[in-house]
Amino acid sequence: MNNPVDKSKQQSKYQSILVWDIPVRVFHWLLVLCFAGAWLTSESERLQMIHYAFGYTACFLVIVRLVWGLIGTKYARFSQFLKGPKAIAEHFKDMLLGRTHEELGHNPAGGLVMIALMLLMLLIGFTGYLTVKETFGDVTSKLHEAVSNIALGLVILHVAAALFMSVVQKQNLVRSMITGRKLGLPDQSIRYPQYVIGILLLAAAFYVFILVLNGALPNLTQ
Repeated sequence: MNNPVDKSKQQSKYQSILVWDIPVRVFHWLLVLCFAGAWLTSESERLQMIHYAFGYTACFLVIVRLVWGLIGTKYARFSQFLKGPKAIAEHFKDMLLGRTHEELGHNPAGGLVMIALMLLMLLIGFTGYLTVKETFGDVTSKLHEAVSNIALGLVILHVAAALFMSVVQKQNLVRSMITGRKLGLPDQSIRYPQYVIGILLLAAAFYVFILVLNGALPNLTQ
C-alpha cells in the first residue's frame, strides 16, 4: 500500500492524458441526442418518422458500442470496467462510507449503469418495433412506454452521479467525455484517438437516421 508521501509524489506527476477515444465519445453524445430526440417526439403523430429515426439509430449505436466494447481501445473495453458481483458490492459499500477510488475509465457502478442503459435502449427499440407491427395489441405499446420511463430515470441518475463524482474527484467528467482527457500518469494514456473509426461511426449513424426518416426501411416503420 502506498504511504501518503508516495501518493503525493504520484499525484504530482499527473497530467492531462487521453482516456476516451473518438468512437466512445461519438457514441455517447449521439446516444444522448437520439434518446432526447426520441423522447421529445414520442407524442407527436406528425413527427412519427423522426421518432422512429431517432429510436432505430440509437439501437444501431448500441450494437456498434457492444462490438467496440470487445475490440476497442483500453478504456472502451468491457473487460476494463465490468466486474463481478463482489467487486460491485464493495464499490457501492466504499461509496456509502465515503471512500472514493480514482479510476480513469468507468468505475464498476458506472459500467453497470452503462450496460443497463444500452440493454434498455435495445429493449425500447424492440418494443417500439413490436408496437409498429401492432403485435400483442396495446401490451407492447404500454411496455414500450414503461421501459422508456425506466431508461429516463436511469439517465437522470447517471447524470446526477457524474456531477457528484466530478465534485468528489475534482475532475469535470462531462468535459472529459467531450475532450476525451482526464488526469493520470503518462503511461496510462491510450495511444490512438481512432479518428477514422469515429468519423465512420458518425457517418453511419447519420446514414441510418436518413434511411429510416425517408421510409427506405419500411419493415421497421410500417
